[in-house]
Amino acid sequence: MAEISHCLYCFDVLASSLSKKTPLSLSEIETAYHDLRLQKSSLTNGVTNRTTNGITTNGTSVNGHSATNGTSKPERPLFVTWNLVKPEGKQLRGCIGTFSDQELEEGLRTYALTAAFDDTRFNPIDRKELASLECAVSILTDFEPAADAFDWGLGTHGLRISFTYHGRRLGATYLPDVPVEQGWTQEKTLISLMRKAGWGGKSASWRDVNIQVTRYKGTKANVSWDEYKELKEFLEKKA
Repeated sequence: MAEISHCLYCFDVLASSLSKKTPLSLSEIETAYHDLRLQKSSLTNGVTNRTTNGITTNGTSVNGHSATNGTSKPERPLFVTWNLVKPEGKQLRGCIGTFSDQELEEGLRTYALTAAFDDTRFNPIDRKELASLECAVSILTDFEPAADAFDWGLGTHGLRISFTYHGRRLGATYLPDVPVEQGWTQEKTLISLMRKAGWGGKSASWRDVNIQVTRYKGTKANVSWDEYKELKEFLEKKA
């Protein structure tokens, strides 16, 4: 399951890279976040005050923190997304991941930097953008072939498609939350995904293309720079 601590770790990896410092380990971030929550709970008579930017599982809030210190960490496919948060809304700044199973800490570290610096759709993230960033981590599960192009649910499944166009094998993916955020129907999602993969046909003829669809589910957590900054200030006070 994607957790807030995963996003905080990605922020630390990125900020440390831009400052040429060594990041904290994932376990250190997890412990610090757990301690910060305990402190905030004690200040509010045992009731945590975190009500936003929490963990979601296909749109359903999951309360609490499940620390992974000392427990098994299964390998999972994952994606890291960076957004710029502006008054008019969020702007994608980088999103890269893998469908191959990744050891959690290594995968988060790798794709936090790859999404920040190597997404060819954007210029690399620089230090002056940090304060406007939001990080989201998606952990992917339950991959299965769809029976047809519409055998998936908006807000429930992510999509991975592949097809042949002009002699080339093309493919692309959308995470589960993308169509909902864009307000797309299933058909608009499929056409947009085909365009993303490189298809140049007419929208009305998309059904003529033999596309293979794999659906999957995922959990997602997201964190703002201010939340990461709060954690770092907490650690500095403890030092």
